[in-house]
Amino acid sequence: MMKDWFGPHDPGDPMNGSLKYSDVVLDHYRNPRNVGEVPGTAAVAQVGDEATGDVLRISMRIENGRVAEARFKAFGCTAAIAAGSMVTTLLRGRSVDEARRLYNRDVVRALGGLPESKMECSVLA
Repeated sequence: MMKDWFGPHDPGDPMNGSLKYSDVVLDHYRNPRNVGEVPGTAAVAQVGDEATGDVLRISMRIENGRVAEARFKAFGCTAAIAAGSMVTTLLRGRSVDEARRLYNRDVVRALGGLPESKMECSVLA
């Protein structure tokens, strides 16, 4: 049974198991949103996980204190790509302060969950 990240999971939960992904995760992996880089911006962050080799780069265009555009590039697994796609979707339109308060649990919830072994991918995002 998965670790209790967001509440109890019943045995029939589709996220139980080693690498079962939600339909939302698979959709963001197969059809990633906002891929690429925002040209000419200084708002760029790149992080990596030495243990898995996953790398995520996010760039944003900020206008009037809000995220007007967010894009990502990822080198990694299904969950890392899906998390990069989802986080850029969640960032768009938020104020800079709201963006600062976006946490990995928000990304995981929006993705419909992640297997416990892939939770670190949401932390990259």
